[in-house]
Amino acid sequence: MTIVGLDDTDSRERGMCTTYAAHEVAERLEAAGDGVERVLLVRLNPAAPHKTRGNAALAVHTDADPETAFDAASAVVSDAAEVDDPNTQPGVVVAPDDGAGASEFARRAVRDLLALGDAIALADDLGYRHEGWRGGRGRIGALAAVGASTAFSDWTYERISYRQPDRWGTPREFSHQSVFAAADAGYPAVWDTVDRGEGEAVCVPHTPGPVLHGIRGDDPDAVRTVADAIESEPAHAARTFVTNQGTDAHLRDAPLSDVSDGGAYRVAGTVASGPETRRGGHVFLTLEADGDALACAAFEPTKRFRERVRALRPGDGVLACGEVSDGTLKLEKLRVDALVSVERVTPTCPECGNRMESAGRDQGYRCRDCDTSAPGKTERPLRRDLSPGWYEVPPCARRHVAKPLVRGGFDAPTHPEG
Repeated sequence: MTIVGLDDTDSRERGMCTTYAAHEVAERLEAAGDGVERVLLVRLNPAAPHKTRGNAALAVHTDADPETAFDAASAVVSDAAEVDDPNTQPGVVVAPDDGAGASEFARRAVRDLLALGDAIALADDLGYRHEGWRGGRGRIGALAAVGASTAFSDWTYERISYRQPDRWGTPREFSHQSVFAAADAGYPAVWDTVDRGEGEAVCVPHTPGPVLHGIRGDDPDAVRTVADAIESEPAHAARTFVTNQGTDAHLRDAPLSDVSDGGAYRVAGTVASGPETRRGGHVFLTLEADGDALACAAFEPTKRFRERVRALRPGDGVLACGEVSDGTLKLEKLRVDALVSVERVTPTCPECGNRMESAGRDQGYRCRDCDTSAPGKTERPLRRDLSPGWYEVPPCARRHVAKPLVRGGFDAPTHPEG
């Protein structure tokens, strides 16, 4: 086996897509008579500072000899990569084996921020040929993609259809109604195709690149069927990728004391303060556990998920999931474990029914009209709009690597966003 890893051929401003570059590599190899077993689409750490939106690296698994594979990849990257963008630094790594030597590197690349020097040193130690353009930072992701097949066990699929090259950068032509109809027919095996609450076709990007639409799910035949059912401009090409999307591969369990910027975590705690809605519609709260505290936020793009967060009360026990940046956990999903069932309120007078007033510090409460008193606040049942279980951001706000609740396998009741 030969594995060709490549990364960082696209640009936030100029477009392109590394999945398309990998597709082109696979097509060149197939046209030369070499077999392509599969193409992996590997989502890396979503907190990486130099990433484009999805932070994807690709790996082409082929029976071509390493030199042939390297030449094909180098030719595609040299021709297609948006190297006029100074932030685009493509990289290619070719392994003449199953990539197991880079397995741990791949796991770290999904959860940590890695250095180019470490990637080059490991590739050299393993005897992997590599090349970089404009600094070649993409060799980090390319090496991670090489090691991904032996690093992860949970895989999903994405069917990506590409636009005709002369249409790149123009508005996409597709039937909104057909997207929703296809999404309904394929759900739940196919997910994150649309956001029904927002009325958005999530599978259709807004970038100037080559992607027409991308259909994600748990079954390769199902994603192909949904893609074929969408009425749109003619597709130039299409390919089904094996991917770690929708797997939560980026999350690690940690106590509050161990979280740091640049990582993504599952952290348990008690709501200590908030929720507080701030300017822009962002909702913040603070979690506490074992004397440590962590700010958490549901930002405005998470839309209706913010209502779930606003429904929390101090004292509720939760498990929060998300990336930490600037000391704040950006909520992706939330497990509600324990809900406060009573609240302490100022007592009412048993004679007249009016609310009592404070009688002074540490002196309880009294009714001035009836001269009745109470030693302190009383408890009353608290009606809650939440139930225990998992809640998630809607599809329009979901990170590519985050696992949708509809996939199952969670340890509490789920409340999926369709």
